[in-house]
Amino acid sequence: MSTAISPTAYNYKVVRQFAIMTVVWGILGMGLGVFIASQLVWPELNFGLPWTSFGRLRPLHTNLVIFAFGGCALFATSYYVVQRTCQTRLISDSLAAFTFWGWQAVIVGAIVTLPLGYTTTKEYAELEWPLAILLAIVWVTYGLVFFGTITKRKTKHIYVGNWFYGAFIVVTAMLHIVNHMSLPVSLFKSYSAYSGATDAMIQWWYGHNAVGFFLTTGFLGMMYYFVPKQAERPIYSYRLSIVHFWALITLYIWAGPHHLHYTALPDWAQSLGMAMSIILLAPSWGGMINGMMTLSGAWHKLRTDPILRFLVVSLAFYGMSTFEGPMMAIKTVNSLSHYTDWTIGHVHAGALGWVAMISIGAIYHMIPKLFGRAQMHSIGLINTHFWLATIGTVLYIASMWVNGITQGLMWRAINDDGTLTYSFVEALQASHPGFIVRALGGAFFATGMLFMAYNVWRTVRASHPAEAKAAEQIVVVGAH
Repeated sequence: MSTAISPTAYNYKVVRQFAIMTVVWGILGMGLGVFIASQLVWPELNFGLPWTSFGRLRPLHTNLVIFAFGGCALFATSYYVVQRTCQTRLISDSLAAFTFWGWQAVIVGAIVTLPLGYTTTKEYAELEWPLAILLAIVWVTYGLVFFGTITKRKTKHIYVGNWFYGAFIVVTAMLHIVNHMSLPVSLFKSYSAYSGATDAMIQWWYGHNAVGFFLTTGFLGMMYYFVPKQAERPIYSYRLSIVHFWALITLYIWAGPHHLHYTALPDWAQSLGMAMSIILLAPSWGGMINGMMTLSGAWHKLRTDPILRFLVVSLAFYGMSTFEGPMMAIKTVNSLSHYTDWTIGHVHAGALGWVAMISIGAIYHMIPKLFGRAQMHSIGLINTHFWLATIGTVLYIASMWVNGITQGLMWRAINDDGTLTYSFVEALQASHPGFIVRALGGAFFATGMLFMAYNVWRTVRASHPAEAKAAEQIVVVGAH
């Protein structure tokens, strides 16, 4: 592998912008999560105001962590990876800049409209039609920049990470546009183009694949670049990565109906969603095993490299949550788990353990390279962040498992005469200790993000514009 100086620098400006905003939105989104978790412990924190109530702030929290934090991480890493693996600059600096500012505008729009109660009421798709249209325009532009860059690549081969990023971009556009089809009746009110069970089916086809493609496939693209890079080992099996890719994108799109067990959705559709969810375990674990086995011969690096630790532990949580998901899709398990805190625990095993941890590891890997530094300001602070994140995630999901199973058992308990043994309020009272532990776990995780922000700030402040500019000039030529 040789190193050459390219006369055409990479466009790292937009990567730096998205990377920094990943940290900013991470703090805001997770901080808001801790606040609404605290509202369930101390309801007085609603302040008796409509725009600070849990019902208004919860969709803002999910939009901030998924689209602001997760989205910025995906933009940053995909722009970074596609340039380095294709050994060419982004096809258009102005279009790339538009995706950055357009994406931030969508997020600010969410921050303004959601607390005011302007919502479609569709989970993860709450943004009303003007913002939904802006989001679609930004996303299509993103696709043009990404695929345009691949078409002018200097390498013959398209690295597998780009296949995952590409699939995530295409399918997310399709999901968003189809699910947001609606009839506007005013500037911030619209009605869905679909009705009844059809509307529910399309919403959960979108909702589960927002998880499947936005929060899984995109981040697997991240995994396939940053795990081998940080471990300084080639990916364990390139063949497995290709099989894993095609199996994942073929199966994932069918899994949505498992959100609608025991509803008005036709039984065959529910059963199909369940079957596809169970089969999905195989390609999911194919990716997890491929990432883990990449560390063959490099496990000793975990002792001294907290960035690699973030990446590897994220894979462990990915494996765990992609086992738990198919299990919860089984109708008999779902009859106990659905509508309980177990579902919230499952979501956060993936969101905190997988999505956030791999994003954090990738950002820690990129920041020094983007700003021309040898390494992050403090390895000790990364270590501290790692343990706060890991302990916080475990506290969160364990408390929600206990709460969820408690709630499910209490709700289905009946007396000899067929009446309910417990009232809903009694189940809520039994859940209160779990709510406290959940808020504590979230606070641990959010505190870690503050340490990250300080570490990133010190690293960026220590760099000089000339060093950052020089970082853009280096192109690695040879095998990936």
